Amino acid sequence: MLLYPWHHIAIPAKYFASPGDGTQLRGRRLLIATGLTDELPAVDGLRERWGRDVLHCPFCHGWEVRDQAIGILGNGPWSVHQALLFRQWSSNITLFLNNRVAPSDAESEQLAARGIRVVDGAAEAVRVERDRLRGVALAGGPEIAVEALVVGPRAHARLEAFAGLGLAPSEHPSGAGTFLETDADGGTPVPGVWAAGNVTDLKAQVLASAAAAAWTAVVINNHLMAEELAADVDAYRRALAPTGA
Repeated sequence: MLLYPWHHIAIPAKYFASPGDGTQLRGRRLLIATGLTDELPAVDGLRERWGRDVLHCPFCHGWEVRDQAIGILGNGPWSVHQALLFRQWSSNITLFLNNRVAPSDAESEQLAARGIRVVDGAAEAVRVERDRLRGVALAGGPEIAVEALVVGPRAHARLEAFAGLGLAPSEHPSGAGTFLETDADGGTPVPGVWAAGNVTDLKAQVLASAAAAAWTAVVINNHLMAEELAADVDAYRRALAPTGA
């Protein structure tokens, strides 16, 4: 177990649930669990429908949009996989390549075999009627009717508050966004600072994030205990040492 000297990590209070008066909160250790922010494609009206009829996960939202006309808005190499997953929920699937997706020959065969329509061209806007998604308008082209639209956003670790500690996000190997690299126990390159949850793992769901944070909290407590123990042992030895030794 690594033992660090006493650390007093100061973070401006504006990043916490405290008055933004410049007060600093201090602690001997820091656990970062700030999660992610979603970066959506620049398509007019898309963000306003996010979390309503613009969604991303077949396991979280598939049941609610079953048997509907579902569009998949291309935003990266995972979009073909999204289309194949949502095909389990509906036979009416359209993949908008959006100038960002180029299916391989094998993927094109899979899409055709599953009856998934593939549409070329960039998406310009989502169209809404009576507060319901109506379709996707292509740049210089037609509007394609859909009732739900799926997009895989790029996810970015929320680390702005910790730049002063020397922490910076890394690009995820999948191309899905950025994350904070840690060791198996959540330790970061900065002594005394740990991280857990989506800020370190883009794919972690709620239970996995909570479990990771619980384990990292145990590791942090072990470090604190070892630090306190080392200080007490040192004081005990000094108290027993002969005067003048």
